[in-house]
Amino acid sequence: MRNMYSSMLAKGFLVVALVSCWSVAAVAGPEAQTAVVAVPAEVSLQGAVARVNGTAIAAVELRRARKVLMRGQEVPAEQQAVVDQQAVEQLISAELLYQAAIKSEQPKDLDTQIDAKLVQGKARFKDEQDFQKAIKDLEMEEKDIREYTRRDLLISRYIDTVFMSKIVVSEAEVRAFYDNSPEKFKRDESVKASHILIGVDSTASDDDKKKAREKADKLRKELAGGADFAALAKENSTCPSSQQGGDLGFFGKGQMVPPFEKAVFALKPGEISDVIETQFGYHIIKMTERNPAATTDFAQVKAKIEEYLKGQKVNEAIKKYLEDARKTAKVEVLLK
Repeated sequence: MRNMYSSMLAKGFLVVALVSCWSVAAVAGPEAQTAVVAVPAEVSLQGAVARVNGTAIAAVELRRARKVLMRGQEVPAEQQAVVDQQAVEQLISAELLYQAAIKSEQPKDLDTQIDAKLVQGKARFKDEQDFQKAIKDLEMEEKDIREYTRRDLLISRYIDTVFMSKIVVSEAEVRAFYDNSPEKFKRDESVKASHILIGVDSTASDDDKKKAREKADKLRKELAGGADFAALAKENSTCPSSQQGGDLGFFGKGQMVPPFEKAVFALKPGEISDVIETQFGYHIIKMTERNPAATTDFAQVKAKIEEYLKGQKVNEAIKKYLEDARKTAKVEVLLK
């Protein structure tokens, strides 16, 4: 579950900084949202936007949640109220989970876990300046990062202990999901190929294009004479794949420009194409392997299906817990 939450966030310490908010976004669903209160987008948020059992949720947390939830996209003024209300509801739910978590037994090595996660998170930034800019954009200091990390770890541990550990998915459920959703396990045809690119800009002069074409034709003749494809790619290709001997790995239809795709899918394994022109220049393609369209075998996806179904059950359990918790908690929404 923690991996699922983390994957929703864009980079670096966003995983740490607002994971509680995003955790609830993943599990609460639209049913957990209360009626939307109109909020002018231009209002500068100050003070508290909510209280949960007397604990204030500061406006700064909503401002941070805005940035993470929208991932840098602008929100039309008429939709800002909806976004803000959803964010507040998620922050309230996260606070309810945190308040439950701190009542449970705390891990003895919590500080060590925090230190490790901070090091891991900081390593995702290219340098200290990039890290400092990111936390500044979220109106945070390093002490705030540490506090959010502590909350994240405690909430995650609580979810694992109270919900995750009690969920069971039977093999019959896994099999039923596989049998009833065949479209989810279809694998389209794909090929593995290498290429040599003699790059030339589409706006280049006729003379430059002619020289590039002549070089490509020369290389194609060398290949016909038995030259090693990977060696020629390393020496001549202008594509970054030259470092791997031109290897592009596996890809399916729709992933390459049309002339390239048409040429490569017409080849048989081991065959080399004629010189193919695209907007990037001139290509010589070698198709090395073909995977036909097929349905992925049950044994290959069994573990992933089980994990997915378990996640769904955990989400439902947390959603039910939050619904019940709201009935007995004193929750005040102060957003106006």
